[in-house]
Amino acid sequence: MRTLYWDCFAGISGDMALGSLIDAGADPEQIRALLGRLSLPGWTLAVREERRGGLRGARVEVRVTADQPDRRLPDILELLNSAGLPAPVPASAGRVFARLAEAEARVHGISPDLVHFHEVGAVDAIMEVTGTVIALHLLGVERVEVSPLPLSRGFVKCAHGILPVPAPAVLELIRGFPTRTTDIEGELVTPTGAALAITLSAAAGDFPPGLVIDRLGYGAGTATAFPFPNHLRAVIGVTSAAAPAQERLAVLETILDDVNPEYYPFFLERLKSAGARDAYLAPLIMKKGRPGIKLTVLAGPDEWQKLLTVILRETGTLGVRVRHEQRVVLERKILQVETAYGPVRVKVSSLDGAAVRVKPEFEDCRALALRHGVPVREIVGTAERAAAEAFSARGF
Repeated sequence: MRTLYWDCFAGISGDMALGSLIDAGADPEQIRALLGRLSLPGWTLAVREERRGGLRGARVEVRVTADQPDRRLPDILELLNSAGLPAPVPASAGRVFARLAEAEARVHGISPDLVHFHEVGAVDAIMEVTGTVIALHLLGVERVEVSPLPLSRGFVKCAHGILPVPAPAVLELIRGFPTRTTDIEGELVTPTGAALAITLSAAAGDFPPGLVIDRLGYGAGTATAFPFPNHLRAVIGVTSAAAPAQERLAVLETILDDVNPEYYPFFLERLKSAGARDAYLAPLIMKKGRPGIKLTVLAGPDEWQKLLTVILRETGTLGVRVRHEQRVVLERKILQVETAYGPVRVKVSSLDGAAVRVKPEFEDCRALALRHGVPVREIVGTAERAAAEAFSARGF
């Protein structure tokens, strides 16, 4: 899998992200041409080489030559969706701006659709975010991973006045994301940079295991006073097929001791429909020998706050523990096989390019068993044999 690892040793911003990918080989002329499809007059994209602390990198600067209005999230999404950009670009860039809007809305106590983006909605940020997603597309990147984000201190001037560093929107964005502390005075992570890292990354931590590096790029920032080069490093390569993928998860847990057990299936159903990766109950013995039930919910980095609300509203619990973990997962695919009873979906898990487990979808097997009046185990066995024959004929 073609993977980008952003090494944020000096933080991340929108211009640094785009610069790092251009320096890694994304063609700036192709990026300019695709950005030109946006209905945004009065801008140029300048790219030049600059040095920071003896380390060269690509410096990207969006120069705006016409007055621009404040824009809200719906305005930006309309620009993206009407530009005729390659299929993955509008959706990915839109998710980045949606995350920015949600963070700004929480800071200011308003609806995301009402947020005036100011800096992050100006032409420079639209170009940086969209240009970064275009560059990922041009480089064929399939997966993004990011190092822990550095936290600095001090103050920054923005449209709302003088604010502390990290900026409030940055702190909202990086909740649940790995960080590291520094003693640096000044802004290392901007809201645009944080939104790109949080939204586009599938995992955060050390270098991806098994990464075979073939491209490197450095995106130069604007700061010159740091004791290290103000660069963002892009490391691109192919991850070994033998290395299982990693993903970030939020784990939510609470103990239920005064809930009618009849409600339990309803809780699990609501959580799954709200986006839980998994949800389950386990019995335990509490203080004074009382029985209790532990509810555990696994959530993606974008869904855990919504699921937290579901837990609090539905169960009546007084508190929920939340922790963020990395999960190693096998590659999984859903395939369909034909049997004498009808089609059955099968879930195939693979390691090192070879299938290690094939599991027919039970609901498909159940429906066929009821339709034909045969034991469900017969449908399952038939589907497993059909899947084995299909794999031996064409490989996984």
